[in-house]
Amino acid sequence: MKIVAQMDDIFSINIKTDTTFLMLQEAQNRGHEIFYYTPQTMFFDVKKQKIFAQISRIKLNNSSNFCEILEKKYQDLVNFDVILVRQDPPFDMNYLTTTYFLEKIKDLVLIVNDPTNIRNCPEKLFVTNFPNLTPPTIISADLQSIKDFHKEHKKIILKPLYSFGADGVILIDESGQNLASNFEMMQKLYQTPLIAQKFLAEIKAGDKRIFLLDGEPIGAVARVAQDGEIRSNLHIGGDARKTELSVRDLEICREISPHLKKLNLLLVGIDVIGDYLTEINVTSPTCVPEINLFNNQKLQIKILEKIEEKFLNFKDRIKL
Repeated sequence: MKIVAQMDDIFSINIKTDTTFLMLQEAQNRGHEIFYYTPQTMFFDVKKQKIFAQISRIKLNNSSNFCEILEKKYQDLVNFDVILVRQDPPFDMNYLTTTYFLEKIKDLVLIVNDPTNIRNCPEKLFVTNFPNLTPPTIISADLQSIKDFHKEHKKIILKPLYSFGADGVILIDESGQNLASNFEMMQKLYQTPLIAQKFLAEIKAGDKRIFLLDGEPIGAVARVAQDGEIRSNLHIGGDARKTELSVRDLEICREISPHLKKLNLLLVGIDVIGDYLTEINVTSPTCVPEINLFNNQKLQIKILEKIEEKFLNFKDRIKL
């Protein structure tokens, strides 16, 4: 196959912790041609009804010079068999525009994940479809409603609706004395409604990232915050630790699995704190290297096997 990743600049990644790098390297190991482009180079030729991007054919290795550019030119994206949508959020209008572009060709190329449902399922909103799995939460641009929510739950988390990587996550304690000023600051900065969520004391033991492939959990890692910090994300200093899937984790996975499959969301990372599902990440879920490390696995093999299977089914379908 010819597999192209839509991602951030490949030379900016850390190959020891980057899930996309592992996926592309495994594709290369299996004899597929691998390519990448950045979303900024995409354009839509309206007259031709084609989507183009400046695409680099690449060769990967594990050395300090881990990526070799073999060729770089603008190409029609329908020339490829599989497009992996792997650029990081923020989930802003630029991100949304790429999903509109890709949606125009998704019946001609296998796109992972489905661009329509990446757009329709932003992680902090998608999770609201499962209120029995989530902690008490409101989404609002109205300060009074958030004050009332704080009064009910005493200690809450405020976070922006469309950001990522724990950006902008703020703890409001029982006093609530900084609630209004933080609300005003975040409204000016993000210009969207905010999420207010009951603080979960279980975060002290970390949150759990569970990676699902075609709706099935294939591994997990715990992320524990540094002392004095409530955010456990690894890129801001959270500590990755070995973990196991609990009975509750498996219940959560079983409930959301049919929805993920129906929406063609092949690669998904969910976040669980204690007994609660807090996010469903469908844009560029990560943590495969950390899961591999603690469990002596190579999840990228399972991922590429599943993509190959999906491609064969897709190819048969478009021939009909």
